[in-house]
Amino acid sequence: MIIAVRNMKKGDAAAKKIRDGYKDAKVKVMELDLARLESVRHFADGFMNAYSRLDLLINNAGVMVPPYSKTADGFELQFGTNHLGHFTLTGLLIDLIMKTPGSRVVNVSSNTHKLGKLDFNDLNWETRKYKKWKAYGDSKISNLYFTYQLQRRLEETGADVTAAAAHPGWTATELQRHDSLSSGLNRFFAQGIEMGALPMLYAAVGPDVNGGDYFGPSGFMEMKGYPKKTESNGLSKDKQIAERLWDVSEKLTGVRFLGN
Repeated sequence: MIIAVRNMKKGDAAAKKIRDGYKDAKVKVMELDLARLESVRHFADGFMNAYSRLDLLINNAGVMVPPYSKTADGFELQFGTNHLGHFTLTGLLIDLIMKTPGSRVVNVSSNTHKLGKLDFNDLNWETRKYKKWKAYGDSKISNLYFTYQLQRRLEETGADVTAAAAHPGWTATELQRHDSLSSGLNRFFAQGIEMGALPMLYAAVGPDVNGGDYFGPSGFMEMKGYPKKTESNGLSKDKQIAERLWDVSEKLTGVRFLGN
């Protein structure tokens, strides 16, 4: 197991917790900052040099509703981290993923994808008034466009790879540190981290997961509960938007893969 982290101190602490609970666990911590494409490339190079297979890639990093800021490469922070960082990482590792029979890619989205509606003329919010929740929704619907388009392109190549998506519902994590209202409501609506992780874990290892499946909690409004297969909204399934986002993402990141 590789834990890819921006903060190595926190990563080492997480790895120690895993080893303390499972003495035979093989865990390695590697540095990865999704908000810096140079870091993504450095991580991918190191991984490819060290390993000959990749059974499972869970694209789980994220930032939610921060004040307006940009990544090191000039992208709006949420779109740049949550979508373009994962797009780049997947593209750089895709050859290794495709060489591993039965491998999977799981992208973590959110119910907030329903707020998303991409403006391709201003993806980085440079001309519009910044709306942090709308920008977050844009990044999360992008995760779904990427998942569905990735699955279609994998199928065209005949690769034995499954691309799926999941969302954690309302889970109490540090992701909400930029929004005091969400943090304050955690005690009433949120579930614990262990439960919130289950949809992603099911997408990763569930025996009946198919390409393009989407999983979330089974409780009221998919806020909490054990995982179930669910559906994203209609806009997230627009193939033309997904294709356009893929093309734009390749141009912005310089990473091209699974082309027609």
